Amino acid sequence: MNILMPQLGETVSEGKITRWFKAVGESVAAGENLCEIETDKVTAEVPSLWSGIMQTINVGVGTVAPVGAVIAVLGETAVAGTQASATTVAPPAPSPSPPAMGFGEASPIRRGRPLDPFREIETPRRNFGRARLANGVAVTPLARRLAATAAIELAGIVGSGGRGRITARDVERAVTARSAPAPSEVDRPEEPIGEAHLGRPHKKLPIDGMRRAIARRLSLAKATIPHFYLSADIAVDRLSRVREEINAGATKDPEGKPVYKITFTDFMIKALALALQAVPEANTIWSDNCVLAFEHSDIGVAVAVPGGLLTPVILAAEAKPLAALSNEMKALAARARERALQPNEYRGGVTSISNLGMHSVRDFGAIINPPQSSILAIGATRRDAVEDENRGVVFASRLTATLSCDHRVIDGVLGARLLGSFREFLETPLRMLV
Repeated sequence: MNILMPQLGETVSEGKITRWFKAVGESVAAGENLCEIETDKVTAEVPSLWSGIMQTINVGVGTVAPVGAVIAVLGETAVAGTQASATTVAPPAPSPSPPAMGFGEASPIRRGRPLDPFREIETPRRNFGRARLANGVAVTPLARRLAATAAIELAGIVGSGGRGRITARDVERAVTARSAPAPSEVDRPEEPIGEAHLGRPHKKLPIDGMRRAIARRLSLAKATIPHFYLSADIAVDRLSRVREEINAGATKDPEGKPVYKITFTDFMIKALALALQAVPEANTIWSDNCVLAFEHSDIGVAVAVPGGLLTPVILAAEAKPLAALSNEMKALAARARERALQPNEYRGGVTSISNLGMHSVRDFGAIINPPQSSILAIGATRRDAVEDENRGVVFASRLTATLSCDHRVIDGVLGARLLGSFREFLETPLRMLV
């Protein structure tokens, strides 16, 4: 029985073995943990679905393997000559793909060719390649056929479809770009990294899976999502007073500790969730052939973790009391920092919040996390001199919020309405408590 590398998330294409709980020759019961796998988003323990004896371990600790690879083999008989320590076999190099086959030809399996354990599930060769590239990007059938006909390498194409899917139009653009005349040496830009950099004292830092995934997804976001930005200054003096009163009156547990402590971020999650309900046209995302409009406000919150960031999602945030929302956010943030989030805890969401106010950042524009349609960037609270109702000058606490919008589904006026509703909820915080 082959043990395959599982897919721990829709966008996860590979995983790294960080620990084996069983050694070659040891017995395994169904439900026992076999290994621990680290992806760009989570670290998870993988249980066995069968009982048996560990025959081989194909992927050693610290090795990255693609989803679907055979990482170990279980059998029913004992392994001769095995010891208690695990022996690992280096993963075989992927074998070259055979030439394309017609409809009447026999499959390579029936011809007796052994399966490549890193490509256990084969795509029929008449389909002009695999439906998903090694980096996890999906390719439509027509795009695969056009690319095969024009001898275009799909890995070099940035998809414009939903979740970065490569479409026929993307391949046609690549064919057109290839036929265009090459720029002259005078117009050609210099290489970004050359002797001017490599000749200086430096050291090379490894790129882990999380950082590589962040680079890939955000490059895709800026290349395929038409961003525009809206900013608003928000008065928060009243919000500060309400927050202090709520926390001061929090119920204590048997140890005398408050059962909740509301933060500014908690209020912002609630305010954005209610704003999406007040402006439901913005509670949408762009899909391949339609716009998806959602009933509830599912809000992601960016959490800094070693080596990058994760964005856990609070589902139906508009329906949750502030205390419950606050405790859920704290639990999700703690699991995110431990890389222990489950896939259902970071997938989905229509929008996200990125709060850098605690780092004294005045304002900034965040990059949308696809396939979401917006992201709200929160800056630090500051004291501004403002004119009061009597035309006098007073000092007030304010912050700047910048909304990044996907222009495919959120136009300027719609984005302004969403940001305006968010500001109204923060400036009249008691509305969020009823």
